[in-house]
Amino acid sequence: MSSAPQPVEQPNRWRDILAGLSIAGLLLPEAVAYSTIAALAPQAGVIALFAGLLCYGLFGTSRFAIVSATSSSAAVLAAATATMANGDPQLRATLAVGLVLVTGGLFLLAGIFRFGSVTSFIAKPVLRGFAFGLALTIILKQVANVVGVHLADANLVRFAPQLLEQLPQWNWPAAAVTAVALLLLSLFSRFPRVPGGLLVVVIGIVAGQWLNLPAHGVKLIGLIDLSLELPNLPVLPFTDWLRLGEVGFALVMILYAESYGSISSFALKHGDRVTSNRDLLALGASNLLSGLFHGMPAGAGYSATSANEAAGATSRWAGGVAALVVLVIVLTVLPWIALTPEPILAAIVMHALGRGLSLQPLGRYFIWRRDRVLVLCAVGAVLVLGILDGLLVSVAISVLLMLKQMSAADIQVLGRIDGGHDFVDLQRHPTASTEPGVLIVRPSEALFFANVERILGAALHLIRHSNAPVHTVILSLEETPDLDGTSIEAMQEFFLRVHQEGKRLILARLKHEALTALEALPEVTANGVILSGLSVDGAVQQALKLNT
Repeated sequence: MSSAPQPVEQPNRWRDILAGLSIAGLLLPEAVAYSTIAALAPQAGVIALFAGLLCYGLFGTSRFAIVSATSSSAAVLAAATATMANGDPQLRATLAVGLVLVTGGLFLLAGIFRFGSVTSFIAKPVLRGFAFGLALTIILKQVANVVGVHLADANLVRFAPQLLEQLPQWNWPAAAVTAVALLLLSLFSRFPRVPGGLLVVVIGIVAGQWLNLPAHGVKLIGLIDLSLELPNLPVLPFTDWLRLGEVGFALVMILYAESYGSISSFALKHGDRVTSNRDLLALGASNLLSGLFHGMPAGAGYSATSANEAAGATSRWAGGVAALVVLVIVLTVLPWIALTPEPILAAIVMHALGRGLSLQPLGRYFIWRRDRVLVLCAVGAVLVLGILDGLLVSVAISVLLMLKQMSAADIQVLGRIDGGHDFVDLQRHPTASTEPGVLIVRPSEALFFANVERILGAALHLIRHSNAPVHTVILSLEETPDLDGTSIEAMQEFFLRVHQEGKRLILARLKHEALTALEALPEVTANGVILSGLSVDGAVQQALKLNT
């Protein structure tokens, strides 16, 4: 049972300062660790962290959201650039910059054109299945990197057996460091205000120097160069920009679905109001700024956002404090961070993604007996096809699901219930009464190119085969906010057919955009069509008045 929204809490600067201090210790190690997933220099994640905290703090609407590098976007970026670069590291870095800039531009366009009302591009079962497969893939690849096994096969079905076959050649000292780090992270996670990631990094640096880990084959992350270059656009051929646009579109869908899920869940929990279009602009600005300075893609990840809420944040000031603390750490102890053993970063990634391997979010779909095939397809797509192709297949599954649902819409015949002003579907309410001489129909979904001809064809069939004489047809378009070109053409033909049947046609519950589009059609006047924003009851009264 969901709890009722809590009263909106007033900002508390001291609590925000404490929360910012707490989450800074989580954000910096994760930012560096996610850079390894993206196969970029360590500073790429730090730049994305600063860009996200700055831009979302200035333009965003959620008081809990923390925008920074995410594991999912890092994995997609790594897969996309590896495919396009063909082993050229310089080209791969250039492509990464281009992809982040394209992602930021698409976010800005979505905000400008107010696409925020489309709050979920990807169906939740598909997103959860993709996240599960992605977490499993990244964790196994981190294990391979730690133990020194380098396998190029993206197919996890073949990747996992090859990993086990090379068990005798594993780097066991590095594996031991990872296991100890995971144990410490699990211990520190019991205390939400303790910066477990930062403490593990400090312990790893001290222990690494004492045990001389490089002598045992344990690598260090190396120099982190945060000397910023002047912002510049990468020089790439047009075909590469087109390919980056395709991947960027899919990346925007994943990042926004992940970000909006984090933002909306905490807004609902605390009774906050957020503005999705403004958040799209904030995410766009974050990614553009990160891309200009050669950073990673940025989004509002659930783990960082939930950590911010658990630390007691009351406003976006907490993110600003975290940015200042990270800046102080970078300016003062950055050379020491370069001495962090790589297995420590791998452990941080594995721990952050560990919650993604929970079967509980997936199990609910099997309990409900809904969308089970979608979940399994999304998981299988990532495991069999790899991260990038799995992402594109998951997005395609979600879009096809949406089109299938909307195109399967039917036409409902409405009747008046209990002699009142309410009109309901006669199939669901057989006791409802019809108005003599008036046929009232309503599409169950919004009209668009994939369903309009079938729905209007079904309406014509009802008009021609009505059991009782009909002088007026009322088409209620309350579910249709606007009409695309295909729908307008189909409506023109529909107006003519209804007129040829000798019936009067009234369109009720028209939204402003749809009304404006139809008013410009000469077929409206030629066929005596009445356009109105009236309720169905008002349209019925108008029909009866005109027929007297």
